[in-house]
Amino acid sequence: MSTTIDPVVLQQLVAQAVRQLQKEGIQAAAPAVPAARDEYGVFTTMADAIDASAAAQHTLLFQSPSQRQQWIDVIRQTCLDKNNMQMMSRMAVEETEIGRYEDKVIKNTAAARYTPGIEDLKTDARTGEHGLVLFEYCPFGVIGAITPTTNPTETIINNSICMIAGGNTVVFSPHPRAKKTSIFLVQLLNKALYEAGAPLNLITMVREPSIEATDEMISNPKVRLVVATGGPGIVKKVLSSGKKAIGAGPGNPPVVVDETANIEKAAKDIVDGSSFDNNVPCIAEKEVFAVDSIFDYLRINMKGAGAYEITDTDTIERLWKLVANEKGTGPKVEFVGKSAKYILHQLGIEVEDTKKLIIMEVAKDHPFVQTEMLMPILPLVRCDNVDQAIEWAYEAEHGNRHSAMMHSTNVAKLSKMAKLMETTIFVKNGPSYAGLGIGGQGYPTFTIAGPTGEGLTSPKSFCRLRECVLKDMFNIR
Repeated sequence: MSTTIDPVVLQQLVAQAVRQLQKEGIQAAAPAVPAARDEYGVFTTMADAIDASAAAQHTLLFQSPSQRQQWIDVIRQTCLDKNNMQMMSRMAVEETEIGRYEDKVIKNTAAARYTPGIEDLKTDARTGEHGLVLFEYCPFGVIGAITPTTNPTETIINNSICMIAGGNTVVFSPHPRAKKTSIFLVQLLNKALYEAGAPLNLITMVREPSIEATDEMISNPKVRLVVATGGPGIVKKVLSSGKKAIGAGPGNPPVVVDETANIEKAAKDIVDGSSFDNNVPCIAEKEVFAVDSIFDYLRINMKGAGAYEITDTDTIERLWKLVANEKGTGPKVEFVGKSAKYILHQLGIEVEDTKKLIIMEVAKDHPFVQTEMLMPILPLVRCDNVDQAIEWAYEAEHGNRHSAMMHSTNVAKLSKMAKLMETTIFVKNGPSYAGLGIGGQGYPTFTIAGPTGEGLTSPKSFCRLRECVLKDMFNIR
């Protein structure tokens, strides 16, 4: 005869027994499943999140690459589930009030489907007179990752796949304005992973993200690598941590259009790229430099592709004062990622939903050209020739070496711009998002590390290269 014990009663009995053992000075054995199981990776304190991540990483360390690939497949499948995809995309827009739901779906889908996995980690083997040596990508351990409000779910998906592929676990410190969305996604992924047999807490975070929690994460000795996706302030903070750090900082991606380009296509590509997710992707077109001979035709075609043009100088300046912060050094937070229709409404201009980008002709030194605004406002600069356009684009990018675009069929000029800009992403004859693997041949990454030099991050970016030597053996040539 068997007796069924209520799980709640059983939990209470176990807790009472543990307290009694501790009272008697006896250390109870650690339970097979952490007490915080029901939280699925979300912890009250950063210290607890890091400790759980460290325990999970110790288990992951001894699992095979094929097992890691299994966990990556679980992440992909979970995110690509239609209901999950719609929920996380909608939550991100509603909580942050940034971007467009349809474009969030596209970005999340790209991150889940096309982020590289363990295939990125290729072993290099060399043999010679003194034997065999292997160079292999191995984990750092626990990685602390700071994620932005502009791409909260995309960055968690992308970073999680890359970092777990490398044998790491990750502790996220999301932007507080994306707290609920981040909690939803972290718990969703942890639950799916745990139910598939993965170690619990491969992905963790603190329930109440804050600057203090981020500082604690950065300083915790169990965190071996710190990754920051955000503005220059947070990148500077991680670089001063004394640890290995990867920083994905700002960009101000320019576009050059010359007289050899397919102008109709260039106009549509630029409007589509610059308005994508209301211009919050850091790779999105932020200013256009077009040669004089095709400038007006480009402008007309951009209007036909969904852009609304402001021609009055006073209105352009009113727009700047509306959306720029008090110091004029960047955007007002409340306008970041808002739609063109919303911004124009605040300016007293009513347009249809089909108008997804605001354009205007300005001089090259106008603040709209020189300042990254992260909203669907795109200044156009008239240039005498393509060489001037390239030089002015180089100046406007400010040496961030982030992203740039060019529309041209002149291979020599395309090569000149590519060499001069030195950007991590350079898209030729396409919208900017082609550089994220969306309609382009590349792969998506939402941590583009310009400041620290890694550029496009992938699993190997979050690994150490280790050498394993077998002396005087296995050279069979």
